[in-house]
Parts: sequence; C-alpha cells; structure tokens
Amino acid sequence: MVKHIVMWNIRGPSDGERVLSIARVKTAFEALRGKIPGLLHLEIGVDRSGVDYACDVVLYSEFEDQAALDAYASHPEHLRVRQELEGLRVARHQVDYAA
Repeated sequence: MVKHIVMWNIRGPSDGERVLSIARVKTAFEALRGKIPGLLHLEIGVDRSGVDYACDVVLYSEFEDQAALDAYASHPEHLRVRQELEGLRVARHQVDYAA
C-alpha cells in the first residue's frame, strides 16, 4: 500500500472567500471517492488549529500500490478536479510513502 498525503494553503481575497475556497477544495476531492481504480481510502481535513504555520487543507489517501498512485495522477477525474481548483492554492506540500 502507498499513502499519499498532500497539504495546501489556500488563497482568498478575504477571510470569507478563503473559507469558501477551502470548502470547494474539500468538496471536489471528496467527489473522487469510488471513481479512481486502486484508491482505497480518501479523506480531507480542514485545519482547526489556526496557528500561522499550519496548512489549510490536508488530503490523506491510500492506494493499492505505486502503480495505482501513478494512474491517479493522470486519471481524468483527478485532472478535472485539479483544473477546477486551479489558482486556489498558495502552497502545496506532499509526502508519499509505502506502508
């Protein structure tokens, strides 16, 4: 199994618009459940700590193997979500590891 963790900071011209953008990210990735072969588990978390060094959103996902994760990267549904959310992120951090 491969675990894929991605964290983002999200932009927004105001706090209210940033909150809406965070909700868009959460909803868009949750919609991938059941649509990606080899994707075993997916959850999205929104930061509650409010500390200045925290990321806004985290994606935690598990894939059957590296091949499934590689296929996810170019899957049409994943690419659609990436395009839909284009321009919302300020920063992105990623860790992939075998479990």
